[in-house]
Amino acid sequence: MVRIIPASDRGCIDEAARLLRQGELVCYPTDTVYGIGAAAGDDAAVRRLFAVKGRPPDKPVPLLIADAADATWLADVTPVARTLMGRFWPGGLTIVMRKAEGFRSLALAGQATVALRVPDHDLVRQIIRVLGEPITGTSANRAGAPAPVSAVEVALQMGEMVSLIVDGGRSPAGGESTVIDITQDGPEIVREGVVSRGEIEDALGREVSVQVEKEVRHGHGSHS
Repeated sequence: MVRIIPASDRGCIDEAARLLRQGELVCYPTDTVYGIGAAAGDDAAVRRLFAVKGRPPDKPVPLLIADAADATWLADVTPVARTLMGRFWPGGLTIVMRKAEGFRSLALAGQATVALRVPDHDLVRQIIRVLGEPITGTSANRAGAPAPVSAVEVALQMGEMVSLIVDGGRSPAGGESTVIDITQDGPEIVREGVVSRGEIEDALGREVSVQVEKEVRHGHGSHS
């Protein structure tokens, strides 16, 4: 059986960060659904994550960061990005931005964009801080399967393919993050999730288009 430790265990943060640092895969609770994490800078770990999920290597996965300030060295943070970050981070909005010139990760699948989120879940943010780098923020499911909202659901899908599952109980939101692409002429919602179109439009003071087909084209789906 895969190793599962409760989020209430005082050592779970250090243990999760230790395993990530060693190139292992760790599943964790967030404010949306359970995610599967690899250290963003560990090429071998990211390759294994794609294999475990059954995800094509040319389909990027998002990254989770501990604080909005961390985005400045990963992406081109525009005024629109700052507005969205200020309103919805920490929270259930994943923002697709142009990546910073010096940043690389196999999680981006060679694209010039990076999808970032600060989860509204203190445990995950602490793991990222202890690790010292972003982690992948894709949902802990096999490609095409439902995104898990409990540690048991993660264990049933991931089995022995991951080194650790941190059990934080049932995810409160029960749904995935909303994904918005701000790299085009106008902000476009790639996938509707826990943050509504209306909330985004209220924050930006403008209409926002919804183009679900971009998920297939750009691959920014399956975010936690």
